[in-house]
Amino acid sequence: MRRQISIAFQTDKTAAQYVALARLVNAYDFDAVSVYCDLPYHPPYPPLMLMAPHIVRARLGVAANSPSRIHPLDIAAQTALLAEVARGGVYIGLARGAWLAEHAVVERQPAVQAVREAVEVVRYMLSGATGGFQGQVFQLAEHVRAPYPLPAYMPPVLIGTWGRTLAAVAGEIADEVKVGGSANPDLVPIMRGYIAEGERLTQRAAGAVRIVFGAVTVVDEDRAAARSAARRAVALYLPVVAPLDPTVQVESDRIERLRLLVNQHDLGAAAALISDDLLDRFAFSGDSDDLVAQASRLFEAGAGRVEFGTPHGLVPERGIALIGQRVIPELRRLWSD
Repeated sequence: MRRQISIAFQTDKTAAQYVALARLVNAYDFDAVSVYCDLPYHPPYPPLMLMAPHIVRARLGVAANSPSRIHPLDIAAQTALLAEVARGGVYIGLARGAWLAEHAVVERQPAVQAVREAVEVVRYMLSGATGGFQGQVFQLAEHVRAPYPLPAYMPPVLIGTWGRTLAAVAGEIADEVKVGGSANPDLVPIMRGYIAEGERLTQRAAGAVRIVFGAVTVVDEDRAAARSAARRAVALYLPVVAPLDPTVQVESDRIERLRLLVNQHDLGAAAALISDDLLDRFAFSGDSDDLVAQASRLFEAGAGRVEFGTPHGLVPERGIALIGQRVIPELRRLWSD
């Protein structure tokens, strides 16, 4: 399976900025361009529609939609429209979602079953099927079918998760699993084991599902400044993702202090609680050599794709350029060797 490199954006930009970033990433050898689906930012498909006309080769997708927020009927319809303009193709990302309760979003239950059925509903619609769908969480009447032009192919499905149960479901039905918010190579074989449970259950080939790791990224020639900025950026996510990683032991009182400081918008104090080791497990940071080394360790552990996430650099455009001009060529050179 070919190793891949992608880039991901937060949806907090102007329309002109989305277009400019699309033109910038199109100059480099990215395999995919993703946007997040976090509240209370822009919903993900309008930014992708703005970016799509300016991206020639990379596939586009959302990492990842929550079926508790966006109904799978809407995910399917918006994917079909995006597929018309995305020349490099599209993918569909689904996950349970994070921070739902903080934004008064009620998670559909059973949560794992909701993701499984969302995949089925999306595929039902994009295949042009009829006859309806009767699930535990979602139901469609017999006459419901896609009233819009369908994609020429069924887009691959990515499921975002850290958990064993949903990873095993992904092993049954998905093409990729993304561990969002991690750069930890020690977690790769654990996730591979979870996914393999589903692969075996459905008699899929071992390793059929690609593992994707993505996290906050800050790269700059000034290595110390980049790592300092990454600490502040990753502080927002650590209270959510650190307790999910079974290979990392972080004291519960430190997690609570981080959460409190983040909620108080004191990112400087929160960053001071993040050690070098903790930073390297939950973010890509430093100079271009650091990013090459971190990505290489993930690939060697068995990851199939690495996704460099927001904010990319002290100056985002400069960070993207460093990834495109130095990190990607060096990784591809190492693979060819």
